[in-house]
Amino acid sequence: MKRLIISTVIALLAISTVSFAKKDLTGLDIITKVYNRDDGNDQTGDLTMTLVNKFGDQRVRKIKQYIRDFGDVEKKIMFFLEPADVRNTSFMNWSYTEAGRDDDQWIYLPALKKVKRISSDSKSDYFMGSDFTYDDLGDRHPTEDTHKLLRTEKIGDEECYVVESIPKEADYMYSRTVTWVIKDKWIGLKKEFYDEDGDLLKILTINKYEKINNYWTILDTEMKNVQKDHKTLMRLANVKYDTNISDQQFTERMMKRGL
Repeated sequence: MKRLIISTVIALLAISTVSFAKKDLTGLDIITKVYNRDDGNDQTGDLTMTLVNKFGDQRVRKIKQYIRDFGDVEKKIMFFLEPADVRNTSFMNWSYTEAGRDDDQWIYLPALKKVKRISSDSKSDYFMGSDFTYDDLGDRHPTEDTHKLLRTEKIGDEECYVVESIPKEADYMYSRTVTWVIKDKWIGLKKEFYDEDGDLLKILTINKYEKINNYWTILDTEMKNVQKDHKTLMRLANVKYDTNISDQQFTERMMKRGL
């Protein structure tokens, strides 16, 4: 009987501990899980970027993308293939795991025949006419914002945590963001961006994601600027993981050389 009572108490404590842990999951915990979601050692893929204005007119761009995780830094390089007016343009981003260290970014414009480093003052500029800023293309470290779990909410069939993130630096381009994160998958399914006046500026929506090589992969994304009634669609195809991409792929020399 004594053993039975002890076992029952232990079981109740275990249930209580699990419930408490779930209840105590913070906004920072959730965003950190998104930031640390396993996405392989490297990835290659074909991107189609479609720019759509308020009249429905479209401009389509084809891009080849390479990403590799070096542990303390993740490197990404993008080569524009089509159309002719942007062909051979390339962009490179290095995101660091070190808290407080800004991403390094470069762009190569073939007309100028030189690689230009993106300054911190230019990271609020829009990338190649899209609705993504240079800053959006990098990885923001979770400690750069103050995160608050607002509620849980369902989008379609997915249960999501809704997290508000407020930047710690006063002059950041967004006054706050709100992210819907899928429980257990740790994918940001939707994200709202608010401008410096606190008004809704953009909405990022993930329309398609699936597991490839056991990694959750975002395949179809839409960024809509609600103030300009303009949107950018990003579709990823032919995704390959862990192909041992050379570290020489992520250099200024390669940016100039192109594909």
